[in-house]
Amino acid sequence: MKMHFCIPVSQQRPDALGGRYVLYSVYLDGFLFCKVRYSQLHGWNEQLRRVFGNCLPPFPPKYYLAMTTAMADERRNQLEQYLQNLTSDPNVLGSDVFVEFLKLAQLNTFNVATKKASLDVFLPNGRSTEVEILTSDTAERVLEVVAHKIGLCRELLGYFGLFLIRFCKEGKLSVVKKLADFELPYVSLRSSEVESCKVGLRKWYMDPSLDAMLMDCRVAVDLLYMQAIQDIEKGWAKPTQVQRQELEALQKEDNQTKFLELSREVRHYGHMQLDPCTCDYPEPGCGAVLSVGNNEISCCITLPGNQTQDVIFQMNRVKCWQVTFLGTLLDLDGPQRTLNQNLELRFQYSEESRWQWFVIYTKQAFLLSSCLKKMISEKMVKLAAENPEMQIEVPEQGKSNKYHIHQSQQKDYSSFLPRTSKSKIAKDDCVFGTIKEEDL
Repeated sequence: MKMHFCIPVSQQRPDALGGRYVLYSVYLDGFLFCKVRYSQLHGWNEQLRRVFGNCLPPFPPKYYLAMTTAMADERRNQLEQYLQNLTSDPNVLGSDVFVEFLKLAQLNTFNVATKKASLDVFLPNGRSTEVEILTSDTAERVLEVVAHKIGLCRELLGYFGLFLIRFCKEGKLSVVKKLADFELPYVSLRSSEVESCKVGLRKWYMDPSLDAMLMDCRVAVDLLYMQAIQDIEKGWAKPTQVQRQELEALQKEDNQTKFLELSREVRHYGHMQLDPCTCDYPEPGCGAVLSVGNNEISCCITLPGNQTQDVIFQMNRVKCWQVTFLGTLLDLDGPQRTLNQNLELRFQYSEESRWQWFVIYTKQAFLLSSCLKKMISEKMVKLAAENPEMQIEVPEQGKSNKYHIHQSQQKDYSSFLPRTSKSKIAKDDCVFGTIKEEDL
């Protein structure tokens, strides 16, 4: 599956010889990841081709004459497509040549030197554990260090992830983004413009039945137990009054296994809840709170008369989705590091035997898209276990697992409606466009 790389803006800069070059701002999941020149990306592509040959996506050609605005726009789009297509290959995604280039690009962009550092990683119970790392350590490496310190079984690392989490007033929290395996947590945390943001450890799967895979590891059970309690306290999971009383009794007994068994029966257990947003259903401008997990998108919608309506969209009826950036970036030479101003996620859904588009306006559009991809990936794994006769590859965050599924059972998630760009061009040397996310 492709990752959420985009290049919504580029700038012309003077070089040391009196000429000019184009600097591309590369965003990952809506946050500025690095700034690179075409020549750097070209050299990186040459390195990758020496390792992987012609299986790589096409790289934009060099221009030997001055580029027009249209040519610059075309190159920016081509580089964006190159990065997205590059990450669809798990072998490339996990390679040293891929990771090392992006590590260096992220360090150089934010002027961070490689050195020893301490990093607080927050557990689901709100307490932190301090780990000693290098500023150049990837999220994958930091997760290994955290797991070693708390005693989490190494073979279970794939069920957990590191997140940027905003701890808000009144005890509320907001998951900002999932850190990619090759991302540098130390740098991402310090470059983020989000206030009260911290690195947190959470489970990273959307199917509650996968809890069963972790029950033989005491530390993993502790983490699930902490997160279940936190989700109930924060209102993400919604037990009935009877369930709440039973859970409180089990919590007093510290019976973690029984507590988790009952928690899996609770509404929205294991879901990722997003911050309040707006949607166009049943009419434009309606407020909504989304909870995503267990193969569904659950929406609590506030209607114009302040009544609420619960709507559930089942993932097996979702055909495709796309993320679009609707606004312009401000202060291009300043610290503009997020695309959160005007984001929408729209998905095509089958209702009453016809396909409809539903639009959600949320600053967490990329996180929502990541959750949808995760649910699709887990669904494919489950189908693979039930249909072991034919082979299909399901890549996820740099880890490759081969599964088997009959070709006719695959659904088409990749067809997207064309959108007219609503972005504006702020300067002649800056290029903006629509970010289209073709996830599968």
